[in-house]
Amino acid sequence: MTTPPPYGTPGQDPYGQQPGYGYGTPPPGYGQPAGGYGYPPATGGYGTPPPGGYGTPIPNYLWQSVVVTLLCCLPAGIIAIVFASRVSTRQAMGDIQGALEASKKARTWCIVSAVAAVVSYVLIIIFWFALLGAALSSNNS
Repeated sequence: MTTPPPYGTPGQDPYGQQPGYGYGTPPPGYGQPAGGYGYPPATGGYGTPPPGGYGTPIPNYLWQSVVVTLLCCLPAGIIAIVFASRVSTRQAMGDIQGALEASKKARTWCIVSAVAAVVSYVLIIIFWFALLGAALSSNNS
């Protein structure tokens, strides 16, 4: 049995490729550009980022909305929950202005619900004191 002849000619790539192509060094003009890939660094801007920024979460007041719904005023609390649930969805869609508006409205309705509850509790207390006063004055006569 004889040994097979060597692949290619001496000094040539054993796979028959020319020098500079394949496993060797790339020909001029190929490879990563001098500055690298990707976008160039930002030099200017289009104004200041919106309140809450682009990556900063915007407060949605969801847990506050649930609390005021359960403990305070049911109708205003439900409206607060609706607006609170819109905040994260709109922010995820990129509608920062819409998310900020929904956050502001959710906060407003939380406050409205809490104030309505306080006013209702004060009126109930006044009513009970008036009723108690009327009951005591009728016993004395």
